[in-house]
Formats: sequence, C-alpha cells, structure tokens
Amino acid sequence: MKAIHPRWRDWRWQMQHRIRTVEELERFVRLSEDERAALDRCRPYFRWAITPYYAALMDPEDPSCPVRRQVVPRLAELDDPIGLDQEDPLQEVAHSPVKNLIHNYRDRVAFCVTAECALYCRYCLRKRMVGDPAFFLRRSEVEEAIAYIAAHPEIRDVLLTGGDPLSLGDEALQMLVSRLRAIPHVELIRLGTRYPVTLPYRITEELLSRLAPYHPIWVNTHFNCAREITPDAAEAVDRLLRYGFPVGNQTVLLRGINDTPEAMRALLEGLVRIRVRPYYLYQAQLIGGTAHFRTSIERGLWIMRQLQGRTTGFALPRYVLDTPFGKVPLTRDYILGRAGDYVVVESYDGRIWMEYNPLPEEDRDLPVKLPEIEADPSWPAYVRPAGTQPASPSSV
Repeated sequence: MKAIHPRWRDWRWQMQHRIRTVEELERFVRLSEDERAALDRCRPYFRWAITPYYAALMDPEDPSCPVRRQVVPRLAELDDPIGLDQEDPLQEVAHSPVKNLIHNYRDRVAFCVTAECALYCRYCLRKRMVGDPAFFLRRSEVEEAIAYIAAHPEIRDVLLTGGDPLSLGDEALQMLVSRLRAIPHVELIRLGTRYPVTLPYRITEELLSRLAPYHPIWVNTHFNCAREITPDAAEAVDRLLRYGFPVGNQTVLLRGINDTPEAMRALLEGLVRIRVRPYYLYQAQLIGGTAHFRTSIERGLWIMRQLQGRTTGFALPRYVLDTPFGKVPLTRDYILGRAGDYVVVESYDGRIWMEYNPLPEEDRDLPVKLPEIEADPSWPAYVRPAGTQPASPSSV
C-alpha cells in the first residue's frame, strides 16, 4: 500500500490518527446519505473509529464494499428485532469469576486484557466493553486475574483477548505473557488479535522478539474478506511465522461481506497463500444492532457444502455456533433441527440450546434443509418469542 504520510507504517501514528469524524472519513470515501446519517445517530449505541490503514482499503465510491461495511455505521443498526440492548449473547459476565476473565470451559480461560481495539467492528461480540473505560484493568485487577489462573491447576490454556491485546505496549504485553508462562500448569498461551488485518504495522520485530522466548504462543487473527489480504498484512503474518508463532484465522459469516461460496472461497484460498490456516467460521452472534449482518444457519451450511471438494482440505474452517455452553460445531451430529425461528443444537456435554435464527425468504430454496422439530419450553434460548422470558444467567 502506498504510504500517504511519512509515518504511515508507524503503528502508534496510526492509533493516534484514527478516523473519528465525518470530515476525516470523507478524505477516504464518498459517504452515502445512509452512512452520513448513521455516523451521528448510531454513536450513542456503539462508538466508531477506523485506522487510516484500514480506511485506505475501502472502495471510495461503493458503500457495499465489504471492508467499508464492517466499520462504517449504517442506519440498519437501529432496526434489529432483538432490540439494541442485547449485549452479552454468550453470557460472558455470568462466566467471569473476576473482572474480564471468562472461565467457560474447564481447562481454558479467555482473559480480556484491554477494552481497546485499533478500530470498532460493527458486528463486535463485545460491544458492551470495547472502548468503555469501565472495562480497562487496573494493576490490582490484572493481579487478581493472574492469581485466579494460578490457583486453578485445571487451566492449561489462556487466551489473551479483549478488545485487542496488541493494543497494549510491548513492555506491558511481555509482562503479562511472562507472568502466565511462570505458572507451571499453563501449557499454552494464545493471542486473539485483529491487528494483522486492521493495523499490520503493529507486528514489529521488537514486539515479537520480546514475546518469542515464552513459546508456545499461538496467534488467531480475523480476516473476513479477501480484500483485507494485502501485502502489508502478508508481511505481518510472515514476521509472526518467522518468529515461531503459528497463525490461524477466525472468520465471522456476515451478510453482504462473505456470505457466498465465491466470496468465502476467495478469502480461504487467499489465507492459505499467505500461510494462515483457516480455523473457525463463526455464525454471527445475536448482538443488538447486527440484524443486517446475520445470515441463516442454512446459508452457512450451504456455503460449507459448496466448498467441500472444491478447494484444499486444510483451507476449510470449522463452522461453529458459540453459545453459553461453549462452541457447537454446525454439523448434522450437533444440529437437532429447526423449531420455527430457532435452530436447536446440542452442546459437547449434551445440553440443548435454541438459537434465534429466522429463515429469510431468499434462503428457503437453498438445497440444505434442516428437519422440523417441536421446541421444548424447557430448552434455554437467548431470545424467545414475544410473551416469554429469555433464559437468565443462572439457568445456563
């Protein structure tokens, strides 16, 4: 990418000059009337900010550009049948024994070490916390989380997430990783970061040389469309690999961005060309303000079926639904069927979950069909039909 400022490749400069106003954004794109109105009206519900690097990937004339749709607000965010107050679909707060530490699986935890990101994705799983000062950690809170991990010998795997852990400075991140590596039962440390996609200049030799002594450290990043796979992103990935960090990718299935077999195949084959292993394809979560991004599960199954046998086997991710009971593979072994507007799945430990997932008219003719079943009122669901109550954290 051609630099448009002498410090363009300085990640700190990029963070300091994130786009936050209409006037700044208009330097990169010609805003539609919908986007212009949404930039103002959506702000009370979810912040927006975009790195100059990522803004330069947008098609300046096309509001449907898959990069642009991920970060520029749309008025559709204000029109969601589940409401705008659904902020914690995985009940992470209920699974947090201490602040920002999520202990859902017995042998692993997700540690949200910061609430900051390079930019704010409109479909973000953690809208409730990203950019909110209340979720930043004081030193005493970091110590409390580390003490919890140290006191639970069953925890062998720690995911550093957020926000984005690479928002921290080199010294702070090294301190965290070194403290975790000093705990005998922590075998694996993972970094969940979108910086290779949104700000690849953050992946510096200095950072990696500080972290590499604490291997094994695995990195999972988050490319959603082929347009994001740039030479700068490939360079960041190459640097991670040369320092011994395996790199996987977690994609979210998003309407209008990657919800066709052609778009998904272009993404997956682009990833393996730069030596990133596709890991998960996530069904988009039930987060307020994201209805225009969500697809039917049938569409996701159809895309996966279209990819099978038509591209390299290790280019195929595992299609999953994340629930308060953990991740559920979206295969016939785990899907029980469709009960009206809900898809019913069984978790790895045999519990039943109903996922609100209406089947739109345009997906009714897809060749993938789910068996119709009757819903049991005792099955928990995050969003129930009008007149009934959603499951409380204590019931999951």
